[in-house]
Amino acid sequence: MARITVEDCLAVVDNRFDLVLMASKRARQLAGGADPQVDNPVDDKPTVLALREIAARKVDSNLIETVEKAERERAEREALEWAAAEVVDDDFKSGDDL
Repeated sequence: MARITVEDCLAVVDNRFDLVLMASKRARQLAGGADPQVDNPVDDKPTVLALREIAARKVDSNLIETVEKAERERAEREALEWAAAEVVDDDFKSGDDL
């Protein structure tokens, strides 16, 4: 597969600093298990894959924010479920009836 360059991505994102932020956020999402938006036959690292997605116009800041929001909500939900399970366990250990 052809090598991806920053210039390829700057055709999509005007500002280098915005590009760095987008690519780093997306790379973290990909490393965390997010589904790639482009084919990855050579099994690129998350940073390269993020740049490929940006250059192909498959990813924008709105998608990145949507994925981040979903991840935050999932983490909050898991924390609440864990806390609720701990309260129930503590009640049963102390003999309290629900």
